[in-house]
Amino acid sequence: MKNFKYYLAAISAFAIWGSFALVLKPIHDWPSLDILFYRVFICAVVMSSISLLFKRKKLAGNIRQFRELPAGRKRSIAWLNIAGSVFLTANWLSFIFVMNHISVRATSVAYLICPILTTILAFFILREKLTRLQWFSVALSCLACVILSYNNLRNIVYSTVIGLTYACYLITQKSNQGFDKFLVLNVHMLLSALVLIPFFPAFAGPVPVDLKFYGLVAVIAVAYTILPLFLNLYALGGINSSSVGTLMNINPIIVFVLSVAVYHEPLDSAQVFCYSLIFLAVVLFNISNFRQLQGKKSGQTGETTAV
Repeated sequence: MKNFKYYLAAISAFAIWGSFALVLKPIHDWPSLDILFYRVFICAVVMSSISLLFKRKKLAGNIRQFRELPAGRKRSIAWLNIAGSVFLTANWLSFIFVMNHISVRATSVAYLICPILTTILAFFILREKLTRLQWFSVALSCLACVILSYNNLRNIVYSTVIGLTYACYLITQKSNQGFDKFLVLNVHMLLSALVLIPFFPAFAGPVPVDLKFYGLVAVIAVAYTILPLFLNLYALGGINSSSVGTLMNINPIIVFVLSVAVYHEPLDSAQVFCYSLIFLAVVLFNISNFRQLQGKKSGQTGETTAV
């Protein structure tokens, strides 16, 4: 059952992100770039403060560990973190724009596409192996996405950008192991902030005066950025990228429910069919993992009884 905590971390992260619209839609009148700027800056400040106040020993240990690495590994780690921060920033900007200015459901399609892209990238780049049943579940997801994108090419383009940027983030961070997850995420936030600072004077709007904006962006920064990203990086330390990518389908299913129940976006039978297909694909993809977990649980129970 040692992998159960990693699955629980991934499921929790994507369940949290699934409800993102509840805090993002109320500030849709503010420009997407402003939301991104303040989100990243708040995250960088909060995480850096926690690292300096409560994780100084761990920080010193990680710095010492990095310095002791061979030059080639140092360069690799540096590029993985730079690439991760760039992909993450691009994902946030595209997601905020699509959520607030295109449609809630378009973001759900993005995170239907993302697991497919993650699985394919993990297969070719990380050499992660898949069973026939898992490839079949990927094919089911592809079919669902094709049906959902029919007659709506613009949405599928936006969705692909969101999905691809996060898939690339997951792939880069699977190889970025060996350091404290919170500190790694802190580095991503700082690098993202450094990328955005030069653009802030030219592209930011007037300084918001509504306290609702700051309150909701703070909630987004802590509850919808730091917490789920930490859980996501933690999950990658124990299960492969393909499994994490497939569990991501929990996110769009929740978004789909919200788009219908809360935001009253139109619904047709094809969409119900596609989302049901996606749910089936998630179960099929992870069925071998669930059996493995059950087997380990039974084995542990047997060992305990024998003792």
